[in-house]
Amino acid sequence: MTKFADLKLDPKVLKAVAEAGYETPTPIQAQAIPEALNGRDVLGIAQTGTGKTASFTLPLITRLARGRARARMPRSLVLAPTRELAAQVAENFDVYAKYTRLTKALLIGGVSFSEQDKLIDRGVDVLIATPGRLLDHFERGKLLLTGVEVMVVDEADRMLDMGFIPDIERIFQMTPFTRQTLFFSATMAPEIERITNTFLSNPVRVEVARQAATAETIEQKLIELKPTRRDRAFAEKRAMLRQLIESEGEACTNAIIFCNRKIDVDVVAKSLKKHGFDASPIHGDLDQSVRTRTLDGFRDGTVRLLIASDVAARGLDIPAVSHVFNFDVPSHAEDYVHRIGRTGRAGRSGKAFTIATPSDDKYLAAIEALLQKPLPRGEEPAGFAQAAVDSETADGGRPDKDERPARKPRGEKTERPRRERKPRGAKAAAVEAVAEQAVEAVAEAPVAAAEPAQAAPVAEVVAVRAPREESRSDNRGERNDRNNDRNENRNRGGRGRRDRDDQPVVGMGDHVPEFLLREFRTKAG
Repeated sequence: MTKFADLKLDPKVLKAVAEAGYETPTPIQAQAIPEALNGRDVLGIAQTGTGKTASFTLPLITRLARGRARARMPRSLVLAPTRELAAQVAENFDVYAKYTRLTKALLIGGVSFSEQDKLIDRGVDVLIATPGRLLDHFERGKLLLTGVEVMVVDEADRMLDMGFIPDIERIFQMTPFTRQTLFFSATMAPEIERITNTFLSNPVRVEVARQAATAETIEQKLIELKPTRRDRAFAEKRAMLRQLIESEGEACTNAIIFCNRKIDVDVVAKSLKKHGFDASPIHGDLDQSVRTRTLDGFRDGTVRLLIASDVAARGLDIPAVSHVFNFDVPSHAEDYVHRIGRTGRAGRSGKAFTIATPSDDKYLAAIEALLQKPLPRGEEPAGFAQAAVDSETADGGRPDKDERPARKPRGEKTERPRRERKPRGAKAAAVEAVAEQAVEAVAEAPVAAAEPAQAAPVAEVVAVRAPREESRSDNRGERNDRNNDRNENRNRGGRGRRDRDDQPVVGMGDHVPEFLLREFRTKAG
């Protein structure tokens, strides 16, 4: 059996590996490390959890042991798709290079540029970065890639899924043609194969497992859920998840729960917390400090349940994960392999549960076609039926439509209580009474006075207005009188003076129709 001591690694590296507790390399390490030490380009294809990180970290440290870094010109470059994976590579570098004088810089988003600039200006041997932040530093003129001797691309298929392939091609073009390239991926999509044919020079292909195979140490179960109603699917999936966790009992020491959408990550985490579970979310929209703190808590056991998007599905080295729950069936078949690969690592046993609804049939078919075998079906846990009935939106989840009152069948009328008429006010009653008397008065008046009589009810209605209105009209009348006096005095002394007493009376004069002088009284009076 091959030992690390047989791989011609630097003695300082072997000492660090031995202190880390490793003696025997994994198949991908045993095949990739010798070829990398010989200076060959390596194309490594292996399922997640097989030790790909050490496959390039150990030969990289051995090769860079001789030489010196220059300012702003790193000697090697490691590209990772996510911040967490880049940070994990940096941690592995610290473990294996602790007896060397090699320096490193970690370039990821969510961290101040100034601190990263100081490290680059000082000169680093290993530059570990995500593509976006690396290009940001390059475009700011803080970084040169012309001194790169070894370039590593980790989780290349994840790069493809996240849309980083154009950035990867651009970075390749900024590095020297004479570099050594170590290219690792779990799957080989046509686009990935095109890049390897373009930028790798006669690579050694190292493939230790069938493409997209799952580890045999993982017990897989598919739980098929048929919601009672379509709008209850999300709530009943949450109830199913809680019952699965409770049914595993103490065997579920910790678990990663995967959701397809970031918003569902927050909802499921909030729901589990509401029901007394120790759960924390992690996804790309959270601050880097929060993501780092959450992962550290999950590693040291202070966080039991980690609800994650696929940002945590690739490459994270958390060896002691007992369970994986797919709250959502992944929309890409390859993601299923990477998700459940978070458990059953390094020879340990693990369990993976997947909750599926009828709408997930096409995704399940793609997964089973990729694995070339059907997923084992499992039974719903005991107590789920009652838990589904008792599920409420008060657990912090999204509002469910079933909380609304149920609709009645068509054709069935809904009885509504009749509105009670409010008692009429005294003012409204008085106005109506005046109007009735006015109508009676007009009917009794002579025919000749019929037309002028139509104005009488209006006059009386105005007369019964509230005292408030009368006071307002009195005030207006006083103001008008004062204005008239001023105008009259002004006209008497002005150029347009005229004697108004000499003017003829306009209107009815002293003659007033009899019906206008008639008195109206309410019945109450």
